Amino acid sequence: MADGDFDPSLLSENQREALGTYTAVTNQEPSTAISLLERSQWNVQIAIAKFFDGEAPDPVEEARSAIASSPAPPTGSSHQETLMNGLSHSFRPPNRTRLDAAPRIVPQPEHQAVYRPPFILALVLMPFNLVYRLISYSFGLFGYLFPFLPRLLSGLAGSRAQSRRQRDPSGRQPLNAKDTAARFIREFEEVYGQHELSFFPDGYAQAYDLAKKDLKFLLVVLLSPEHDDTLTFVRGTLLSPEVVSYINDPQNKIILWAGSVQDSEAYQISNALNCSKFPFAAVVAHTPQDSSTSMSTIARISSLTPPATFVARLRSAISQHSTTLERARASRNEQQATRNLREEQNSAYERSLAQDRERARQRREEEEVRSRKEKETKAKAEAAERAIRDMEQWRQWRAQSIPAEPSGSGEGVTRVSIRMTSGERVVRKFSAESGMEDLYAFVECYDILSGGLASSSTSAPPGYQHKYRFRLVSPMPRMVHSFAGDHTIGDRIGRSGNLLVEVTDDDDDDT
Repeated sequence: MADGDFDPSLLSENQREALGTYTAVTNQEPSTAISLLERSQWNVQIAIAKFFDGEAPDPVEEARSAIASSPAPPTGSSHQETLMNGLSHSFRPPNRTRLDAAPRIVPQPEHQAVYRPPFILALVLMPFNLVYRLISYSFGLFGYLFPFLPRLLSGLAGSRAQSRRQRDPSGRQPLNAKDTAARFIREFEEVYGQHELSFFPDGYAQAYDLAKKDLKFLLVVLLSPEHDDTLTFVRGTLLSPEVVSYINDPQNKIILWAGSVQDSEAYQISNALNCSKFPFAAVVAHTPQDSSTSMSTIARISSLTPPATFVARLRSAISQHSTTLERARASRNEQQATRNLREEQNSAYERSLAQDRERARQRREEEEVRSRKEKETKAKAEAAERAIRDMEQWRQWRAQSIPAEPSGSGEGVTRVSIRMTSGERVVRKFSAESGMEDLYAFVECYDILSGGLASSSTSAPPGYQHKYRFRLVSPMPRMVHSFAGDHTIGDRIGRSGNLLVEVTDDDDDDT
């Protein structure tokens, strides 16, 4: 699938899921990752391993390409193809030679190593294993019955093991990759003194990953302290000003990693890089012509080499692959720029979308506030209209229930002179036994009574409680006459009295 023709819709759901997992781990472009996933049969674990460890050449694909590139045999009755001719045509080696793959080595501690014999040997040793387990079980049962014997035997075995360790020192202590690198750098400076070389301060796998990520050249130097040429190589070649200057030149983009084969990591690397003689140096670099994730050994320098020859071989290997790496670096920078541009566009789109959402939220909140205010205003208006309507109905109902004015002026009659809020003075007689509320109701319903508008068929509004918004006051001396309680008009006013109507506020509870 070409890079420009990448279409995610053509992939199945499993393939899209595998592509997403692979790109999340390797941070590769989807169009570039498709080819590696196809070569790995869409197995994510295999593809990730090929990306980090390098992709080894496929002999099946080489044979297929050789068969496809071989010329077709001529047809005719005069041609007779022998077995040797057919084999020579079918399995012709390809013209382009591929470099040796440089695997990514992650050392395993010796105490964690698991040694498994071959299947045939394990099958042969199976009876002995069963006998050993049976004997071990018997001794375990015997130790359970006699618990003092295992402690005695373990004490004897411990003393023997301790004496054996004292007689046979174990040598170098295995450390993790970073501590092993720090120990090598410290021992190198102790033996050869201060120098200007900048060794990578971590394991080979980390240097390998950095060279692959930054598209640099990884110079691997393996030393054997027991070799006779090691001291001469280090002092005469590796620490020579010419070699040091070339390695430290930033334009050459070299990462220097060195190790001693006395350590497990360096020993495994020497086997992986096919080291046959010490001192040994190799240049590892990314080879995009093989695959998008391959790391190959582009140069090997074995045995004692003069500084000029050492630099010349390094320069030759680096110059041959610098152009390829520059193209890969430019392509990767272009992909990164495209990715950054896409991320900036997505970020701008998300910011714009967030702003639109915020404006929509504000408009929605403003609309809700306006709608709530309109509903509250409408409810208040309806409540006010209903209150006015209920009050008018109550006044009609209350006007018909006010006792009639008594005749005469004898005992049990109170004459009251009332000055209304309009300035009109009204004089009326009330029964002295009537409650003060009848006097207040007369003032409230005076316009209906005076106009003869009272209706006998009006009923009291349900659930309405009338509130008088005025009070009756005697001017001299000033006294407020409330209708609260069981006081009658005769008790509060006597035989006669002058009253003023004063309008009160809604919150005034004097009446």
